[in-house]
Amino acid sequence: MSAKVTVDAEGTVTGNTYDKYGSSNPVVRRLMTGFHAQLDELWSLAAATSVLDVGCGEGVLTYEWAERLGDGRIVGIDLDDPLLHEQWKSRQRPNLEYLVMKAENLPFTDGEFDMATAIEVLEHVPDPAETVAEMARCAKRWLLVSVPREPLWRATNMARGAYWRSLGNTPGHVNHWSSGAFHRLLSQHGEVVELRKPFPWTMCLVRLGA
Repeated sequence: MSAKVTVDAEGTVTGNTYDKYGSSNPVVRRLMTGFHAQLDELWSLAAATSVLDVGCGEGVLTYEWAERLGDGRIVGIDLDDPLLHEQWKSRQRPNLEYLVMKAENLPFTDGEFDMATAIEVLEHVPDPAETVAEMARCAKRWLLVSVPREPLWRATNMARGAYWRSLGNTPGHVNHWSSGAFHRLLSQHGEVVELRKPFPWTMCLVRLGA
């Protein structure tokens, strides 16, 4: 899978500017192995029966989770991008549905899903508080969310020679999260039962309503 992006009329970037999931770079592969291992542990801890994946991108994780859910329902949502649609076609399962929509005002009922996820999404959205609130409304038990950790993320980009003109800021990143700020946002909706920091990310599993 090549790294391609689309920029809409509002300047929102969709897709991955860098294919971290498919990279052959040994350093990136090592970082992604750590990221995936931590994410997988939190996923297993939640033991969700149905999932809303907000900002599912190319559907790499969404499809993996669909396989693990068996017959459990999973819905991946993202913006209207033909490049993403092509990737979705190659990642299909009977229990998996992809929908085109923004994260605000989601057309799902309260508690329709057991868990809502947003993996590497909140750095992109114009109003992350509103996005998390909608996720919490649609989920019954859990939120699972990850973001790049600043300033480590920028430093990592610059170390690999990327985005020097923007001081290492990845295109489309409009929010820059410290672990503390990320924790404070998510704790408004429940108990942060796990906070993990696989370099250079932060991820949280939140028990809603606690």
